[in-house]
Amino acid sequence: MAKVKITLVKSLIGRKKEHIATVNALGLRKIRKSVEHEETPQIKGMINKVIYLINVEQV
Repeated sequence: MAKVKITLVKSLIGRKKEHIATVNALGLRKIRKSVEHEETPQIKGMINKVIYLINVEQV
């Protein structure tokens, strides 16, 4: 499976609780911090839900 690098680029202040929970579940806590995940259908769905808050790169 491919890996993706996910970086939080926008603040979570004032966002929906579901979107904040999704970003936290991805492992992102602070702006400009990155995590790597396997590109599974579950991770893709989480990415699509909060794509306006994050940056995604193929690794």
